[in-house]
Amino acid sequence: MAELATIARPYAEALFKASAQDLAATSEWVDRLAAVAGNAQLLQFADNPKVTAAQVFDVMESVSKLTLSDHAKNFLRTVIENGRLSALPEMASQFRALKNALGGSSDAVVHSAFPIDGNALVEVAAMLEKRFGRKLNVSVELQPELIGGIRVVVGDEVLDTSVKARLEQMKVALTA
Repeated sequence: MAELATIARPYAEALFKASAQDLAATSEWVDRLAAVAGNAQLLQFADNPKVTAAQVFDVMESVSKLTLSDHAKNFLRTVIENGRLSALPEMASQFRALKNALGGSSDAVVHSAFPIDGNALVEVAAMLEKRFGRKLNVSVELQPELIGGIRVVVGDEVLDTSVKARLEQMKVALTA
């Protein structure tokens, strides 16, 4: 089977071109649908040969709790009818990358051992924008196993200043 990124690319590009007028709204609903499509039980339901595409569509629409535009409904129906529901999260990711490239920004995920308050996040975001040299859309994910510090992922770049990473570095140095 083809790699998920290869399957998702034409869908993401077509959605990007068709949504040129309102990228922000499209990004919102495609991210929400992607989160729903990432559910293992839903994917198992969709893969059942006794379940119709219309039934999968109805479940997706009701679970997402969105009022979908005709544009969104057509996109979702196409994805479901072509059996590509499992690729929807990757489609959303590639759509976001195209949107970010147009705006000259990138997504940044800050993994932190502890919650980061609003003011601290603004300071971290400013430091990261200076470090990476571009506008960043920062989101935070909690990872208690980091012990302390943060680990930042921007595309394929990683900045790891966590206590866990430093302990690993010390372990390597001591065992070498």
